[in-house]
Amino acid sequence: MSSNLSRGKMSSREQYHMTYNYSRQVRYHPAFPHHTRRIAKTTSQLHSAIITPRNARSKRALEKKAPHAIENPKTALFLRGSTASAIVQSAMTDLYTLKRPLAKKFSRANALHPFEAEGSASLEFFSEKNDTSLLVFGAHSKKRPHCLTFIRTFDHKILDMFELYLDPGTFRSLAQFKSAKCAVGLKPMLLFAGTPFESPTPNAYTAAKSYFVDFFAGADTAQIDVEALQYMISFMAAEETEGGQEHGGARIHMRVYMIRTKRSGQRLPRVEVEEMGPRMDFRIGRVKEADEKVMKEALRKPRGLEARPKKNIETDLVGDKVGRIHLGRQDLGKLQTRKMKGLKRAREEVGDNEGDEDDVTMVDVEDDVDVRIKRVR
Repeated sequence: MSSNLSRGKMSSREQYHMTYNYSRQVRYHPAFPHHTRRIAKTTSQLHSAIITPRNARSKRALEKKAPHAIENPKTALFLRGSTASAIVQSAMTDLYTLKRPLAKKFSRANALHPFEAEGSASLEFFSEKNDTSLLVFGAHSKKRPHCLTFIRTFDHKILDMFELYLDPGTFRSLAQFKSAKCAVGLKPMLLFAGTPFESPTPNAYTAAKSYFVDFFAGADTAQIDVEALQYMISFMAAEETEGGQEHGGARIHMRVYMIRTKRSGQRLPRVEVEEMGPRMDFRIGRVKEADEKVMKEALRKPRGLEARPKKNIETDLVGDKVGRIHLGRQDLGKLQTRKMKGLKRAREEVGDNEGDEDDVTMVDVEDDVDVRIKRVR
């Protein structure tokens, strides 16, 4: 059979059966090129086919993962490496507590490196499998001690990520603070203080600010309950010094405060803050910025969500609405003005307009008492 195969003398039936047997391992051979191309095309079509749900449960799962005009709240996935330290695990537990219920956490270690190709592929797989768009990976090594990698995805593909090295000397966990804690699922107030966060050029600090805004955003709400504003998260970064670049630039200080309102004897209450924990100081590590085209696609808004501008209604700099009213052409001849005695016309019109401009005509009045002089032009 091998001699017939090498000479290309196989019958059409033999070619068909051999192609069918080797359909899983598609081989191109001059003896049967037509069938292999047909099977290869069919295989690619099967892989690219749309998955059809078999029951209502799988249909709901597919609809949940499908793109929506209004996005679902972003969920974060916490996973640790095989060399994660106890400090890193405690910090991840505290961040997981603040993120709940929009958070998932793996208990087992995963030996991967986010900045490598294989590690990125594994993270993308975990993101798609668990339907999470935010990931936090914790690891520890001599070169990168107590490292937390914050990853953001778009369409379950890595968009951008950056590393923050936790300072073990100043770290305080959530359990070390004996104060009252906030309720689960509340949205915090965010404060970013420092010039590095306001840089016009993208850098590690602007990336951290954008990430933490997405991380603590929660679900979109049209109204805000004042009673639900129970805690605040502050991120502070001082100005960079000349020697600060060698040590990762200015540090990011993360503090979490509980908000308390007390009586002040006036209409507005007196507001006080009390540190709730955790307390973290970060140092900037490696940064992978997002691609411009992918970021533009991620920021694109779907049609129909933006409110249509109303004609002749504008908003000024103060925020007040200003309307413009269009009127028809007015006839000023019919405009009624205030009646004045000095503007009334004479009772008798002069009939004869002949004569020079300097001529003066005398008009007698009936009672022969007054004489009005009128210049005729």
